[in-house]
Amino acid sequence: MAPQDGLTANIFKRTAPVPLRPLPLLRVDGLSVSYGPHEVVTNVRFDLGRGESLALIGESGSGKSTIARAVLRLLPSSGRATGRVAFDGQEVLDISERGFRPLRGRAIGFVPQDPANSLNPVRTIGAQADEAAALLDEPDRAIRKQLILETFAEVGLDNPQRIYDSYPHHLSGGMLQRVLIGLAILPRPALLVADEPTSALDVTIQKRILDLLTRLQHDLKISLLLITHDLAIAAERANSLVVLKDGVIQEAGRTAAVFSSPASAYTRKLRADVPALNPDRYAALRDVGLRALKTGEAATPKIAVNAVTKTFTVDGKTLTAASDVSFAVPAGTTHALVGESGSGKTTAVRLLLGLEQPDSGTISVAGEEITGRSPEALRSAWRHLQLVYQNPFTSLDPTWTIEQLVREPLDRFGIGTRKERGERVREALADVGLGEHFLARKPAALSGGQRQRVAIARALVLKPDVIVLDEPTSALDVSVQAGIVEVLLSLQANLDLTYVFVSHDLALVRQLAHTVSVMHRGRIVEHGTVADIFDNPQQPYTRSLLASIPSGVTGAAAAPHRQFRAAADA
Repeated sequence: MAPQDGLTANIFKRTAPVPLRPLPLLRVDGLSVSYGPHEVVTNVRFDLGRGESLALIGESGSGKSTIARAVLRLLPSSGRATGRVAFDGQEVLDISERGFRPLRGRAIGFVPQDPANSLNPVRTIGAQADEAAALLDEPDRAIRKQLILETFAEVGLDNPQRIYDSYPHHLSGGMLQRVLIGLAILPRPALLVADEPTSALDVTIQKRILDLLTRLQHDLKISLLLITHDLAIAAERANSLVVLKDGVIQEAGRTAAVFSSPASAYTRKLRADVPALNPDRYAALRDVGLRALKTGEAATPKIAVNAVTKTFTVDGKTLTAASDVSFAVPAGTTHALVGESGSGKTTAVRLLLGLEQPDSGTISVAGEEITGRSPEALRSAWRHLQLVYQNPFTSLDPTWTIEQLVREPLDRFGIGTRKERGERVREALADVGLGEHFLARKPAALSGGQRQRVAIARALVLKPDVIVLDEPTSALDVSVQAGIVEVLLSLQANLDLTYVFVSHDLALVRQLAHTVSVMHRGRIVEHGTVADIFDNPQQPYTRSLLASIPSGVTGAAAAPHRQFRAAADA
């Protein structure tokens, strides 16, 4: 071979065409969003490939939902987006609303966060589904209805015709979320934007919904833009992650790399705040209660619920909400009641608080019988038995100051002088980490975590022995939740408080509680220490609850999809 032949061959080798990378389905480049003079999203960049999934992660106020609204062109009139958003090669920020309208719903589907507020309560599911079906290029109404029913079956809804004829209040939260997913995929979009699609759902229903989204993404080759504050969920379900704080990207990349070796301090904090990934985070604080559990087993329990049964009559039918429920809680410990919606947790709590009377059985708190007593007779018991409600946004009177809210229990029980009440209010706020400058504020001026701290201070101000915590962190981000859990355990360790903790989040229960009762259809199906129940569950229902906890194992979205369980919601 002549020398020049080798030279020519090398030239051709070097200049051989390189395969072009396919254009991403969604490209966001230099996106900034402002509301008036305030910039809430700054210079955000990411690509979402065809058939892939990307998760936007961050706390409330991080800009996740604002980015989604910018992509969907759903920003309010006061919002202004700059930069580039390209969908399937087409710029979407510069085109008119009329020009973008054919894309929204057809090519870009949207699953909102709260199904209860996203569907019209006075119209049937079918009537609202018909509106979504109008996006289809199918003039025949009967065919459109058949496509709706087939889609409902596709998302795991049994008896699609019944769903079609139902009103939203006839369906569970999991069913409503499936309806919204079905309506979003009905036109077979290329991109599905899911904004916190499981934040208000039980852990088992959450898993079913996430499994459904994963299956649909795999079967229909849909790209998924998932918005979540839970890093464990994102790690399981997304190919790529974008971590946001105050509208600025802190970290971005492939899931395995970001999750296993987070480069930013903020991502490491998010990871540390996820209960499923850090079950022993509060072990030192819990040890105080564990010692109380070991030394107090032979003593009279602080709470004793014995063979309690409660039935209700609805439309002429007798429903058993609690059946032969028994548990005991030693002083200074936390007992958790866990189970899905409808399992009987709330009924058990209402019986414990004396808000309902059992048909049979007895309940005592600190040795004082509370069953069969009138509200007036229960007044002394309520002073030592307080409740922290689930949602801090609705449990506090928005017209009162924080000082008035925390002082009200003292006023009602006539405790101390005005000066002494003021001192106890300040003491209670200090116990939950809030200073005196909060006294004159109203709830609207506080964050969600600060409101829940106020709710805890309000329960503490009477210096009770027992506090019932009804899903006290379910409305909060994981980072805010972590702060509340630390406050609760610190207070328990310092004040020897006894807690009854109601939750469907078993990962949080493992961090917080000492003993646990698993409830299913009004019955306790398993009971024991947290270590025994979590490490060696005996009942299939308990095992299903534990299997639903996000593990944070990466790559689930890229791997073959998990088997989807099409069982109807309980």
